[in-house]
Amino acid sequence: MKEFKLLLLVILFSFYGCSPQKVSDICPTCNMHIDASKLHSTSLHVKNSVHNFDDIGCMILFAKENQLDLNRIESKVYTNDTNRYIDSSTAYYTTDENSPMGYGFSAYEKEEPNSIRFDEMIINMLRGEHMANPKIRKQTLKNEV
Repeated sequence: MKEFKLLLLVILFSFYGCSPQKVSDICPTCNMHIDASKLHSTSLHVKNSVHNFDDIGCMILFAKENQLDLNRIESKVYTNDTNRYIDSSTAYYTTDENSPMGYGFSAYEKEEPNSIRFDEMIINMLRGEHMANPKIRKQTLKNEV
């Protein structure tokens, strides 16, 4: 009987150890609360863990800091046009919208005028070519007038 209980405990703990970790509603990069509206939110799946971000820029900074290749791991982004999560690499990104951290990137499932693809958006973010950069913001707003 003791052997059966021990075996049962081992089986239960092995299933518990393989389950994904709890999904957080706090961005691991900037520690901001992720809005229930999901607007601008992203998720990244790494080693049975799901990391949620309030802004796509935060996801990119997290990936860089943790040496993650965004082209090799699953990431999702919430789209403004279809209001659903899609693979981040298939989305189109505008560069001049309001976003929680001010980077200005917003995802769309269908191509928007002047939108860019995932790889270009990553490069822009890592180079500092986003709306949180005062020089880029001034230049972008000047071009809109």
